[in-house]
Amino acid sequence: MPNKPSIRPAGAQATQADPHELYELSVQCAEAEIDFIDATWKTLRNRPARLLREDFCGTALICAEWIARHKRRHAIGIDLDPEVLAWGRKRHLDPLPADMRQRIELLRANVLTVETPPADIVLAMNFSYWLFKQRHELKRYFQQVHAALRADGIFFLDAYGGYDAYREIVEEREIEAPTGNFTYLWEQASYNPINGSLACHIHFAFADGSRLDRAFSYDWRLWTLAEIRELLIEAGFRKTTVYWQGFDEDGEADGVFVPAENGDADAGWICYLGAEK
Repeated sequence: MPNKPSIRPAGAQATQADPHELYELSVQCAEAEIDFIDATWKTLRNRPARLLREDFCGTALICAEWIARHKRRHAIGIDLDPEVLAWGRKRHLDPLPADMRQRIELLRANVLTVETPPADIVLAMNFSYWLFKQRHELKRYFQQVHAALRADGIFFLDAYGGYDAYREIVEEREIEAPTGNFTYLWEQASYNPINGSLACHIHFAFADGSRLDRAFSYDWRLWTLAEIRELLIEAGFRKTTVYWQGFDEDGEADGVFVPAENGDADAGWICYLGAEK
């Protein structure tokens, strides 16, 4: 959930930076995400998917990528933050031709209560659903998604973990961007092992020495895959699948996610889950 970032020192790059643009460049790869969803859907279902609902959609980058792939695709994006929805409309919807723009609907609504047409696919990515910190809250959300899907619909979500996920650490990654390179910093600021609460922040640092601190902050529960899968089944889904990421010969994540029932006890991992109605 975004907050008002602090800038230090008053350098030109930090003051001119757009946090939402930096987030998309650092965190999201819409093409790869839709590639995975398309390939997985094709494997599991013998019909095309037309309507995608993206919960916690933020800037709606994924919605825009979805509808761009086929002229009969539609997307509904749902978020509570009016500022990020307005940014997404201006950046991703307004430049589209009218016939494409009308195939995306952005709603300021609560995912626990919103009513939408039956969707083929519902997404909850970037660990967004972790804001539900109590078991009954997360189960209620999963039940709402189950009810929102068509009879053979699929719910896709992601998760991360590994023994570093429980540590208070800062990870840095250099990002190359047309408007200028910058450093993305992911901070796990605190973890409470008693209730699973995890506080995280995203910061950005620039070549001129300026920083955009706490551009985004999150108050989550660090859910395990076992807990998530159990709650999905309790919510009514008939089957869940974990799609585990492989590694190349250099030991780097290869971006290929395959069904798995066994995963390595790595320091850090990211995976997708699919829940079939």
